[in-house]
Amino acid sequence: MTMDDDRRPLASRNTGWARSLARTLTATGVTPNQISMASMVMAAVAGIAFWGAGAADGGLRLLLLLAAALFCQLRLLCNLFDGMVAIEGGKQSPDGAFWNEFPDRVADLAILVGAGYGIGAPDLGWAATALAVLTAYTRELGRACGQPADFSGPMAKQHRMATMTAAAILSVSEPLWNGHNDVLKFALWVIAVGSALTALRRARRLVVALRSAPGTQRRGTH
Repeated sequence: MTMDDDRRPLASRNTGWARSLARTLTATGVTPNQISMASMVMAAVAGIAFWGAGAADGGLRLLLLLAAALFCQLRLLCNLFDGMVAIEGGKQSPDGAFWNEFPDRVADLAILVGAGYGIGAPDLGWAATALAVLTAYTRELGRACGQPADFSGPMAKQHRMATMTAAAILSVSEPLWNGHNDVLKFALWVIAVGSALTALRRARRLVVALRSAPGTQRRGTH
């Protein structure tokens, strides 16, 4: 991964446990890009668990939902440590920018589409994925226009994973009210709508920033 001033603000990056584990990883032969690749594996496992939980019952469903929640969080931990090993550990690479972004898009697809198919609403899973990717596209468009990266919510990456993790855990108790995948369906709707609002918010902030930038008059392409 490459040195980048536009890093996502994360409180966990400054905690003692994170710094200690990042130093341990840095001392090994593990590269930041490998950690980024591992995040796709974690997301794939989470997506498969969500997909399987939709048709499972009893103890198997409980185990799959807990696995989905766990691997959503492991995906986020990979996202945390690839940057820390790269920047704080000094292991940047020429292709780091690619591995910093591409696995995140694959991870969103695996988790959200997997959950959509699991609850029998693949269209909702794909819609949530498309809108999640749009939030990232809007952020990167801003950077391409010379603006700082905009990580604002309400449904940035960490918020999406928090929503899916909470939904997986809450879904465990659905049999108590004879529900079946209602929580996951609601979570995907929250992510879809929240991601749309996030993309619109970032787009508006970008347009305002570009219009107010001193000495910049860009010709439109339309």
